[in-house]
Amino acid sequence: MTTYRARPVTPAALKELRTADDSGRPLSPFTDAEGGAPLRCCLRRSVPGERIALVSYAPLRRWAAATGAEPGAYDEQGPVFLHADECAGPDRRDGYPFADAHRTVRRYSADGRILGGELVEKLDGDAFRNAFDDPSVALVHVRAVEYGCFLYEVRRP
Repeated sequence: MTTYRARPVTPAALKELRTADDSGRPLSPFTDAEGGAPLRCCLRRSVPGERIALVSYAPLRRWAAATGAEPGAYDEQGPVFLHADECAGPDRRDGYPFADAHRTVRRYSADGRILGGELVEKLDGDAFRNAFDDPSVALVHVRAVEYGCFLYEVRRP
């Protein structure tokens, strides 16, 4: 059985985003009074009192830069929450974060083009097996339905 792993934003990207985001804006941290923000650095929800930031992030652009892909118009950027300061990253590697609502599993080819997506009620290994059953799928983005925000990436094992 293949295990698919949710991948947080990489430490190298986090370091850059904490200086300037993918739109060139400087970090603007704040204290989260309510909690519940989906943090892409450690793949958990924030708790009240944590210092976090909302930054613009271009996950496909960063993946393409590392792989040589040319996503063209599919190069999206959007808002993501992260800890304002360095954190330890995810504290566990099993299960799928932010699985408490409908999610979109968006599939991409090796050249960075969208191959389709699926609305899933239950985010589990079956959702990723279904996506990767297509041999042309190189990676998957999990996105929130309500805002379309990038939550995390899953790559072909």
